[in-house]
Amino acid sequence: MTPETLHRPTPHALARVAFVLVEPCHPGNVGAAARAMRVMGLGDLVLVAPGVPDALADPQALAFASGATEILANARVCPSLEAAIADASLVVGVSADPREFGPPPLAPEVAAQRVFAELAADPGHRVALVFGTERVGLSVEQVQRCQLLCSIPGDPNFHSLNLAQAVQIIAYVLRRCAQDPSNALALDPQTDASEPSASPSPRFASQVAIEGLFEHLERALVVIGFLDPAHPKKLMPRLRRLFSRTRLEAEEVDLLRGVCKMAEQAGRANPPAWTRQAAEPAARSVPTNRRTTGSEST
Repeated sequence: MTPETLHRPTPHALARVAFVLVEPCHPGNVGAAARAMRVMGLGDLVLVAPGVPDALADPQALAFASGATEILANARVCPSLEAAIADASLVVGVSADPREFGPPPLAPEVAAQRVFAELAADPGHRVALVFGTERVGLSVEQVQRCQLLCSIPGDPNFHSLNLAQAVQIIAYVLRRCAQDPSNALALDPQTDASEPSASPSPRFASQVAIEGLFEHLERALVVIGFLDPAHPKKLMPRLRRLFSRTRLEAEEVDLLRGVCKMAEQAGRANPPAWTRQAAEPAARSVPTNRRTTGSEST
């Protein structure tokens, strides 16, 4: 194998893959992650509420980036995970362990194939790879925002990686997948699935559209009395897991929001019994066994 076959141009499709670091604590890890991405031809870095102000310009970040400072200069900082993944059609969480109501874990090679399938399906599709904090990783709620979960195999008694190391491994696997001749996007670095195909693939909904659906669905379930906001239990996390398995298309989100709208209208016209009772003034009931005062006693 020659250097020309080892070091090949990066397919343009990988520009639509973002590496999202949630609440990174150490600027050195941010810089090391930027270097790992740059070596593998990836450039979209996003920080969510970093623990150190101006982490992208911190001296440790610049030192550990070791020349990949353009990644830091072009990186985005978002206040929340929801804002960071808003335009993504596929969100892949990277976690050493699964989370309650989260998707089942996939090996990095399998996850990379799913990423490339997403990119090839439509030129508007974007992918977000989400990495958790150095200390505790991704939370249950954060993993529930992901359609896929990727776990890097390791020793069962010690399989938690440093943040930058995890970024390096995932970036490398993506790079290897990009060099696989069976991958349509890997055959030509200029290929980016921009040409319409004879049988167009579905356009999956963005995360901002899906979050809007979940908010609407929750409101509708409350109005019709199926969800008691005082005792929600785990209904919404279960519904999130259900819909994550289906990979909703943009048109399907619109359809389901139409259903939610009709359900809200029906629920308001005929509210469930428990909501009517909650709306009644508590003072309407008068006690029948009223105790008498001293002046009224005989």
